[in-house]
Amino acid sequence: MLLFAFTQLLSLIMVISVSGSIKQGFQDAYEGTEDVETIGTVAVAFAVASVAVVLVLALVLVVLAMFNNRGRNGTRIATWVVGGILVCCVGGSVVSGASGFSQGASGGGGDAPSGAEVERSMSDALPSWYGPTSAAVNILGLAALLAALILLALPKAHPFFRKATAEWEPPAPGANYPGNPQAPGQPGYPQASGEPGYPSSGEPSYPPPPAANRPEDTPPTDRPGSTPPPTN
Repeated sequence: MLLFAFTQLLSLIMVISVSGSIKQGFQDAYEGTEDVETIGTVAVAFAVASVAVVLVLALVLVVLAMFNNRGRNGTRIATWVVGGILVCCVGGSVVSGASGFSQGASGGGGDAPSGAEVERSMSDALPSWYGPTSAAVNILGLAALLAALILLALPKAHPFFRKATAEWEPPAPGANYPGNPQAPGQPGYPQASGEPGYPSSGEPSYPPPPAANRPEDTPPTDRPGSTPPPTN
């Protein structure tokens, strides 16, 4: 699509470069009639305007191509519509340039020249390189445009333009999502330092084990009354 726009830009440049020859060719063909100067000016304006309109549509295709690269299906449909119009325009220009003006009326009414006379006059006025170069540029642009439209219509292009659907992803292992209660029987996470503890569950506590007898707790034996008197 970018190549097609480039070829249309070349066509506009070539038409502007030979606008003087186009005007001179129509003036020579309509010599002896009224408003010869006006006929030549109108012919140049029509030639430039027709190529400029095609170039504007080609720039629209460039914008559509940017959105096509992003997978927009709506722009792909718009590309087919605009591209179909341009295929008709450029294809008609190629066919008319190959057949020439002689396929028109064999003779003009009154003082108007025939199609063969206009064609001969334009061939004499235009440079020799213009005809083959213009035809080659139009054929290249037409081939590029047809290739783009065909590639957009291939079955392999459908998944790229199909609207993506959201897929469910499983949660990551160990992730703590808010609002999800902890399953019973599962151990809790260790408490961070500095945070208040939770109250006890109300279960009775067990007494501590008795301490072992230490030496200082045993009364000495040399104190009176510490041991019973011996008996006979």
